[in-house]
Amino acid sequence: MGRRSATVARSSDPPGRRLGRAFFDRATTRVARELLGAELHVRTRGTERVVRLVETEAYVRGDPASHAYRGETARNRSMFLAPGTLYVYRIHQVVCANLVTRRREAVLVRAGVPSVPKEGNPSGPGRLCRFLGLRLDDDGTDTTRSSRIFLRGRAADPGPVSVGPRVGVGRAVDRRLRFALANDPWVSRPRPGARGRR
Repeated sequence: MGRRSATVARSSDPPGRRLGRAFFDRATTRVARELLGAELHVRTRGTERVVRLVETEAYVRGDPASHAYRGETARNRSMFLAPGTLYVYRIHQVVCANLVTRRREAVLVRAGVPSVPKEGNPSGPGRLCRFLGLRLDDDGTDTTRSSRIFLRGRAADPGPVSVGPRVGVGRAVDRRLRFALANDPWVSRPRPGARGRR
């Protein structure tokens, strides 16, 4: 990958502030952990839906479960764009969304807590995208600049994190790259079982 910007020296953005390029241009596992508790905002036709993220999965360089593993294609082109880019794809008629970190690496957003609980159920990557209204044509959106799709940093330490293997992948199934807030009821099943260090 090319040279990183000078702003990457910042380890994280202040609480509640919009997450910028420097937040995403770091080790993917760290970004996956620090997205827990952050807010994902999506504005559509005058309305805004917000979730507080409680579950993520990391897809790293050289990872056979990553869509970027075999190189760039028309489908995965967003995985090769700037940190903070949204990579959206369809699998089994379900739309899923990832946030690009470093080139060829990304974090799958798996579950969130809705700002208005009765609005819907964003537990699970497909339900999360459906709840927020994310679509295939959102692929390639730069969340660090977009006025429609963006993230805000967590306001406080979200608490202990559980770590476990990813689900729904056919390769590298034992890699412990799934992160979730321990005991949060919105985390999708099966829940990661081992508690990690914050």
